Amino acid sequence: MKKLSYFAVALTAVAFAACTGNKTQNTQDGTDSVKSFEQEQIEENIKVQMDSLAAEFGKLKSVPIIKTEDDGKIELTDEEKQVKPDYLLAPSVAENAVTLAEKYRALSALAVDKEVAKLYDMPTDEYDEAITKLATDINDPSFKVLDGADNVFEASGALYEAMNENSRINYFWQLASTSIVEQLFVTTQKTDKFITAFDDDAVSNITFRVALLQDAIQRLSEYDPEIKPVAEAIKPLAVLNAISVDEFKSQLEEAKEEIAKSRNALLK
Repeated sequence: MKKLSYFAVALTAVAFAACTGNKTQNTQDGTDSVKSFEQEQIEENIKVQMDSLAAEFGKLKSVPIIKTEDDGKIELTDEEKQVKPDYLLAPSVAENAVTLAEKYRALSALAVDKEVAKLYDMPTDEYDEAITKLATDINDPSFKVLDGADNVFEASGALYEAMNENSRINYFWQLASTSIVEQLFVTTQKTDKFITAFDDDAVSNITFRVALLQDAIQRLSEYDPEIKPVAEAIKPLAVLNAISVDEFKSQLEEAKEEIAKSRNALLK
């Protein structure tokens, strides 16, 4: 089993972080402001529902697009590897992330793109540097629970609990939303190839994951203004309700432009 998660470099930077959940963050003008989200504001019944959604989310299998050929999921020929993808985010996108929410989203997207770059035998040093920088800026001790996990979704139950304890459950959903959108975006860029990583069970898992995300994000948006743009960004994903590979491929092709818009909205 592969022991390095796609957050491995990030974990190196935060594994011994002493942060205990700061209540302030820097705004674009460099001043401190009270963090807009206070976890204690969530009504208990909504909190129970959020916990339930996260528990269901954590039971689902990981999205196969982020698995490499070492897992026997996606294999590229030498000829295919010669045509490098031009749709991946540049690691420099990390420099454009200013708010804490933007940094979580950028880290999540870059982690996915790093795995795709590895599929094509592309250098990943710059991705590692960008992810490390973002993780250092974020300084979230919750990331320690990812150590040794194959990927963030296999550890999502533990990650949610850790982020809950550190008053960062809003950012858990920021991470999850961006990762799903980025994986879907990548899949639409080379659908005929990447769809081979899916079977009907994987399709059902990802469409159910999307439904859970939208439910959780919508509920949380009532308490966290930073989540509202995310709720808007992932609305186009509601059309993804396939339960078979053929149906999923058709829906992805039809929603390709909307998924690209979702990605742009999360990473603008």
